[in-house]
Amino acid sequence: MDFAVQAADAAVTLPVGQLLPIGEETVGRLLGEDVEFVYRNAEYLLWGAVISVLLTVTSILLGFLAGFPAGAIETYGSGYSRAFVRKFGVLLRGTPILVIMLVTFFVLPYGIVHGAVEALLGALDFVLGPTPFTAAVDVPGAFVAATLALGFRSAAYQSQIFRGALQSIDEGQMEAARSIGMSRLEAIRHVIVPQALRRSVPGFQNEFTIVLKDTSIAFAIGLAELLKRSEDLFIEQTTAILEVIVFISLLYFVLTFTTNRTLDYVNNRFAIPGESS
Repeated sequence: MDFAVQAADAAVTLPVGQLLPIGEETVGRLLGEDVEFVYRNAEYLLWGAVISVLLTVTSILLGFLAGFPAGAIETYGSGYSRAFVRKFGVLLRGTPILVIMLVTFFVLPYGIVHGAVEALLGALDFVLGPTPFTAAVDVPGAFVAATLALGFRSAAYQSQIFRGALQSIDEGQMEAARSIGMSRLEAIRHVIVPQALRRSVPGFQNEFTIVLKDTSIAFAIGLAELLKRSEDLFIEQTTAILEVIVFISLLYFVLTFTTNRTLDYVNNRFAIPGESS
């Protein structure tokens, strides 16, 4: 069963009339049959946007969990660890995301991670009791594979964002922290990292937007995100192609605009005092 359809069934179902208060016939009479077709299938496309957002969140989270340690290793590590992280990052950044996604889905044993995700949902269901989400949603393998591909590719870029942020902190702050008795690790953790995270927000904002748009590549492995659902509509009615493209482009714009404005607020809210935002 489709992931978005399961999520929709798990949620409170609203009559179409409440989601689309204007009648389809009225839209068709005023704007034409093609716009009426898009209007009639707007809810179907909106659930695709929900999948795109969920995929963005999981990919960015995975990218952060892998990218921040990688950036720290490139900055403070030495020997084989630094060389490995650098070469692996160059490999991921130099490979097209479509290739990474296809290799992840068709070659790598992503089923191990898929099984772990299902086991986690089962554990939550056991601990918290039956919930509509964990009981109804069966995470598809394509979603897990897309998360791994987008997440590790994002980690390769986030590592450079965090590496630059860490290196931007003046060396005198490390010396000052050591002079009051902190170890090197304590100085990095309590002095360097908090400032570096704040300085990395603008770069992280750009990466978030890129990952959000790159979720459209997941259509290549059959994930029912926004672009794949648009393709389904193309097959059903080809005369509304332009209207469908305009509608999904508007959805992507709303998502990226909202994300950028939110991260602008975060950047201004947590900017280091005395530095220009």
